[in-house]
Amino acid sequence: MTSAIPLTSIEMPDQDVEAVLDTLRSGWLTLGPRTQELEAGLAEWCETPNAIALSSSMAALQLAVEAVGVRPGDEVIIPALTFVEAAAAVRWMGGRPVVCDIRGAADLTLDPEDVAAHITPQTKAVVATHLFGYAADLSALEQLCEEHGLALIENAAEAIGARDAAGRRVGTVGAVGCFSMAADAQMPIGEGGFAIAGDEDVAARIRSLRSHAMTSGTWDRHRGHAATYDVVDVGFNFRMDEPRAALALSRLPRLSDDIERRRAVARAYREQLADTPNAGFPWDDDAVERASHNRFAVVLSDQATRDRVHEALAADGIESTWLPAITSLRDYCHHGACPRAEDLGSRHLLLPLAPSYGEAEVEAVVTRLRAAAASAAP
Repeated sequence: MTSAIPLTSIEMPDQDVEAVLDTLRSGWLTLGPRTQELEAGLAEWCETPNAIALSSSMAALQLAVEAVGVRPGDEVIIPALTFVEAAAAVRWMGGRPVVCDIRGAADLTLDPEDVAAHITPQTKAVVATHLFGYAADLSALEQLCEEHGLALIENAAEAIGARDAAGRRVGTVGAVGCFSMAADAQMPIGEGGFAIAGDEDVAARIRSLRSHAMTSGTWDRHRGHAATYDVVDVGFNFRMDEPRAALALSRLPRLSDDIERRRAVARAYREQLADTPNAGFPWDDDAVERASHNRFAVVLSDQATRDRVHEALAADGIESTWLPAITSLRDYCHHGACPRAEDLGSRHLLLPLAPSYGEAEVEAVVTRLRAAAASAAP
């Protein structure tokens, strides 16, 4: 990391390092006992019957799309303001992403009304992305999906630990919840993810397809539970390896405290950035208390101001970024079809946020941002 204040900062205490070293010394590196222990811990933490450890949240989304029955020609509704993995998962399964708008400056997640307007006889599923750690309107989307016989997939890659307005853990409401443990996630292990599914048949299909649809794994055969295996479908190699599972197991007991420290940083940003010229932030105080805060988003008055603030922060060694327009989505969201996403996509800015950040980091970011935003005032 060369920035004075990077977008995120990962603490790696000795216990995490030792957990990985112990795994390396064990000689068992592929899907095995530590992964099984992690899955049990994640299921308990997420208040769900099961969890399936995977190589990434992209793998979780791809398996979710397959498991709910999306096939070539089916349409899947996704939000316009999001990372590309949801659209990619749909396209890998031969489906067509249908890009819908977001709710607006006060809530950057998928707009249920626009979703309703885009449902057709070809629609098979809706992907609700819990953006930057904030829950989408699951109640409205769940009702829409029930009315039209659609599968609701939750892209909770950025939102482990968040709750919706009804108090439910994100990822537990839809048919499948998809989570990330990438380096910028709330529980970073480098690469990794997991899926949760309330329906045992869906969970079993994801569990099977992650490992080539084999009837037994190497750990089962190593313990003498099976002599060989069969392959019963066309699967994938989306397994999590044991060193990453061990690292996640070591980090899991600290997850709740890390999220609360992230929340404290978000509160501090909101308090100190209040009334900043040409700047505001989405979501309200109640949403802040339910969110798990993958990033902190500010919305500037226009793109020129956003770019000027970004450059001013960079000059002080403060990293910031934004979700870019995705070229590969052009065919699925024509210009003008998602006006709120196009508008807010061009003028939002994501600020540094990590559980280790405190008053010094927040003050440095806020001081520079306020000065740069004010200088842009007419």
